[in-house]
Amino acid sequence: MLSTRQLRYFVEIAECGSFSAAAERLFIAQSALSRQIKEMETQLQTSLFERTGRQPRLTAAGEAFLPRARNLLNELNKASTLATEIGQGQRGTLRLCHSSTVPISGQLLRDMSTYLELQPGVSLDIGTLSSEAQLEELAEGRLDIGLLRLPVLRQREGVQVIPLYTERLLLAVPAEHRLAKADAVDLAQLKDEAFISIPHPQRGGLSYLCADLCMRHGFFPQAARVMSRKTTQLQLIQAGFGIALLPESMQDIAPAGVRFVPLAGNCESTVALAFRQNPTPLLQHFLQTFTGKCL
Repeated sequence: MLSTRQLRYFVEIAECGSFSAAAERLFIAQSALSRQIKEMETQLQTSLFERTGRQPRLTAAGEAFLPRARNLLNELNKASTLATEIGQGQRGTLRLCHSSTVPISGQLLRDMSTYLELQPGVSLDIGTLSSEAQLEELAEGRLDIGLLRLPVLRQREGVQVIPLYTERLLLAVPAEHRLAKADAVDLAQLKDEAFISIPHPQRGGLSYLCADLCMRHGFFPQAARVMSRKTTQLQLIQAGFGIALLPESMQDIAPAGVRFVPLAGNCESTVALAFRQNPTPLLQHFLQTFTGKCL
């Protein structure tokens, strides 16, 4: 079987027009080069060069073989480059999911854009999942990156969760609500309000945090008649079904009929980055972009 080295030698001779010039460019002895070409011709059972004159000329077989030899070498180079780029994390697809209360907007969107500009061979496949579902998908290897809200009630083995950034919580109310034009609202004022999102007994995340904040002020949030843990809660608020405590970034995707009012005191929510331990080079580059450090 022909070797890639023989193919490269053959193409070099054809392009240089002489064995001696090709030998110089390849940094090998002319006799060794001639021997390799002779072995090629033996395997192919035909001559590739006419050696009657001072300069070797391609035979008809050599003329037909040359473009295909070039293509083979080009494809090999492409395959080698592709393998190297994948191995070094410069090419591939990352599967990312985010909680519905972690909108892909603002600084988060800008960071993703920066990452994709720096890594033109990488693409992101983005979906939406609850925090608990993200951790399960990560543990099973079906997801690469999770963006969720703390707290996490159940950690998964082999999955690492690190805080990414913290933002203010705001009161979200319909435009006609009695508190819509308030300068600031104390949580205790919401005791008799209907909340469109209350915590699930086995789930953490934003609803769990909001309920905890309310209980610190002496009450557990009352459930509205219509509830949602997804971005549809913004539509429910606009329609007047109830209120919610939402992160500041949700303003980016809120409909016009929802008003956001500051909360008195220190009411904040933390977004965390979740990923499998011992990340691949591809994931490592992504993490470095978002955290500024090697993980």
